[in-house]
Amino acid sequence: MEAFPTSGILVEAKAFDDFGGWVLDSQFELEMGSPYLLAHGNGRPVSDASTVISVPVAGAYNVWVRTKDWVPGHHPGRFILTINENYLSTEFGANDKDWNWQVGGRVELPAGEAKLTLHDLTGFCGRCDAIFFSLNDTPPPQQANKAAHSWRRQLLGLPDGPVDAGNYNVIVVGGGVPGATAALAAARLGERVALIQDRPYLGGNASVEIGLHPRGWTCPLIEELSHRTHSGDLDAIELLRAEPTAEVFLEHTVYNTITVDSSIVSVDARHARSGREIRLSAPVFIDCSGKAVLGLLSGAETLFGQESRAEYDESLAPVQGDNMHHGNTLFFRTRMMENPTSFPDVPWAKEVAKDFSDLRGQLRKPGSENGPGPVVISPDAKPDPTLAHRMKGPLTHFWEYGQWLDPYTQGEHIRDHLLRAVYGTFSNVKTMEPDTYANLGFDWVSFVPAQGEYRRYKGEYILTEKDIRTHKVFPDAVVLNGGAFCLHYPGDEKYDFRLKFWEWDERDKRPYDIPFRCLYSSNVSNLMMAGKHMSATHVAGSNTKFMANGGQHAIATAAAAHLCNKYVTTPRGIYENHLSELQAVVGTITGPDVTESINKEDKKMLAGL
Repeated sequence: MEAFPTSGILVEAKAFDDFGGWVLDSQFELEMGSPYLLAHGNGRPVSDASTVISVPVAGAYNVWVRTKDWVPGHHPGRFILTINENYLSTEFGANDKDWNWQVGGRVELPAGEAKLTLHDLTGFCGRCDAIFFSLNDTPPPQQANKAAHSWRRQLLGLPDGPVDAGNYNVIVVGGGVPGATAALAAARLGERVALIQDRPYLGGNASVEIGLHPRGWTCPLIEELSHRTHSGDLDAIELLRAEPTAEVFLEHTVYNTITVDSSIVSVDARHARSGREIRLSAPVFIDCSGKAVLGLLSGAETLFGQESRAEYDESLAPVQGDNMHHGNTLFFRTRMMENPTSFPDVPWAKEVAKDFSDLRGQLRKPGSENGPGPVVISPDAKPDPTLAHRMKGPLTHFWEYGQWLDPYTQGEHIRDHLLRAVYGTFSNVKTMEPDTYANLGFDWVSFVPAQGEYRRYKGEYILTEKDIRTHKVFPDAVVLNGGAFCLHYPGDEKYDFRLKFWEWDERDKRPYDIPFRCLYSSNVSNLMMAGKHMSATHVAGSNTKFMANGGQHAIATAAAAHLCNKYVTTPRGIYENHLSELQAVVGTITGPDVTESINKEDKKMLAGL
C-alpha cells in the first residue's frame, strides 16, 4: 500500500484568499480529482492569485505543486510560485506530464504567516490544484482516488465523510434548463426541493458561461426562467431563491449515491470551494445532469452511442451501430480593438488548427449564436463542389470535438483541444493578413464547453425516430416536444475540430408526444430523468436533447414527484395507478400557450439551408 505523508501543510488553490485573474475550474472534478485554478487569459498573463498560510513549525520544507502540462513538448500553461515574495526556480506546468505533483524544491520557512503567490507566465491556461509543504521526503498521493480524498480531508481538518444536510421531498441533480424547470415546478407544487448544480450559474448550455438559446417546445414556465438579465444570466436563480420550499446548492458535485435494494436513499455532494461534503436525502430523485450521473452511480441501465439502422428501423441511423456521440462545443467572440493588439506565437495551437483561418460561428452575446467573424481565404484555396450548402454557414457548432472519445474521462482533453483550435485559427487570421487584422483581439473565450451527448437512460420505453415521424399515440403522453432531428457528424478530412456533416431534418415541423415511460428508470425505482439523457435512441435524442424540450420533460417529472409523495409510491406506480391525474397536473403547469422556440438569427440561417 502506498504511504502518504501524515503531516504537512496542504494549500488548495480553490481556497486562495484572492484569485486575482485566475478562475476556478471545477467542471472536471470527477475526472481529475479536484477543482483547480485556471489562468485563462487568452494569451495575456493574468494577475496573480495569492493567499496567506500559517506555518506552525519553522524548518526546511519540501514543496510539491499539483499541476498539469496540458500540451507536452510546448508547455503553454507555465507559472511560478512565490513564497514571501521569493520566487521558486521551478516553472510549473512544464514537465510533459498530465496531472501530477511536480517537485518545486526546498524552502526555509519561519514559523508564522507566509504569503503564497501564483504568477502566470503565459495567459494560456496554466493550472494549479494544490500546494503541499512537508518536512519529510514522502511525496503526496499521485492518483486521484478515495484514498487521496481521505488524505486531503485529514490535512485540511474536514470531517471524514459527508455531513447530513437534510431531508427533502424531491432532489434534482443538474441545474441546466431542465433541472431549473424541475426544481421550480416542484417548489410551486408545494414540494420541499433541493437543486444540486456543479457550476456557479444555472442554465447549463444556456447559462451565461456558455450562452446557447433554449430551443425546442417551450411554455410560459420555461420562458419565465430562461429570460436573461442585463448580465446575460438567466432569471432562474432568482426565481428559485424566491420560492420558500426550494434550496439551491451551487458549485456542488454529486459523487456518490446511497441505495437500498433498487432505490436511491440519498446523494453525497462536494462543494467546489471549501471541499465540504454533504449528504441529502429524499424519497424521489430527478436526474437533469445530462450525463446520467445518478444512474451511473446507482447502477441504472443506460444506452450509449448510435444504434444500428435495423435495431429500431430508423432511417437516419447508421447501418452499423457504434459508440460515436455528439461532441462538445467551445464558444468565443472576437472584435476589432481601438489599437493594434499582439498575439503570441502559438505553434502548439497551430498543430491542431493547421492553416484554418475562418473565425465565423461566434457567439454574439448570451442567447445569440452563429455570429460572423473574420475569414482569410488563401489564394491557393479551391472550392469543394461536394460540400453541402449547410456546411458553408457560420455555425457555432462547427467548432466541435470529442465524438469518439470518452466524455466522462476525457472531458478536459476535449475542452483543451478546442481551445487549441480556436487559438490557432485566431493566430492564422492575424498572421495571414497582419495589416487588416492588426487590431483584432479576443473579446471572450469560454473555458466551459457546451456539452453534447453522454449516456442516456433506459426507461420502460425507448423513444425512436419512427415514433416521432409518425406521431405515435401514447396513452401515457405527458408533454410535447418539437424541432428537427439535429445530428452532428465529425470527420472533416483536415480539421478534426470541424464537423464533416450536419443533419437538420425538420420532418413535418409538428410537435409530438413524450410518453411518461421514457422519463423514469427501468431498474432504479425512484429515479426519473429529464433532458438529453431521457430514454431515447441516438436519432430520437438528437431532437429531444433541445433544452426547452428537456424543460417539458422536467415539468412532467416534477408533477410525477409531487404525486409520488402524495400517494407514497414510485414513478411506475404513478404510471399504473394515477396516470390521468399526472396528465392533469402537467396540463395546469404547461398551459395551452406552447410553441417552438428558436432565435430570429436561427430562423434566418435555417431558411437558407
